[in-house]
Amino acid sequence: MDAQAFLFNELNTHHVWEGERVLKRGEELKSARSIDTRLYFIEYGALRIYFHDPEGEHTMRLRYSDNLIAALDSFISEKPTDLIIEALKETKVKYVEKKRYMEFVNSSVERVSAWTESLTHLIFQQLERERDILTQSPVQRYLRVLERSPQLFQEIPHKYIASYLRMTPETLSRLKKS
Repeated sequence: MDAQAFLFNELNTHHVWEGERVLKRGEELKSARSIDTRLYFIEYGALRIYFHDPEGEHTMRLRYSDNLIAALDSFISEKPTDLIIEALKETKVKYVEKKRYMEFVNSSVERVSAWTESLTHLIFQQLERERDILTQSPVQRYLRVLERSPQLFQEIPHKYIASYLRMTPETLSRLKKS
């Protein structure tokens, strides 16, 4: 069992979740310039984390059923962030506030280890993605994501995958056809 699955099972077994929310497609779970210290588990649906700048929207993260998600910079710093979390289709999440979650994690060596492993994995994914965007061609980026997360193409609308891969939807469409 991987670290994220272990933590999720522990959270469920010990009834740590503080609430749940169902979002409609396009609804924001977290708005820009706000503080969000919740950790979410996606029961069903799909979410994206993105931000706006003068050039447009930039998708940073895509998540779907059975995954944890957070505006990690705000979760860690407890400060406002420009990151937005938006539902890409009807989505149900469970959530827990940072204070309760960290008390829960720190109450067991196994949980601390699983949380550390989860964060390490996330950092590695982000570094790998950043390297890909800076050094790989669109074809290589597409193939790498397809290999790593084939389910992504079943769960997430392609225009958001294109944004995540830093390419136009038309480029992604051409790559998928070739």
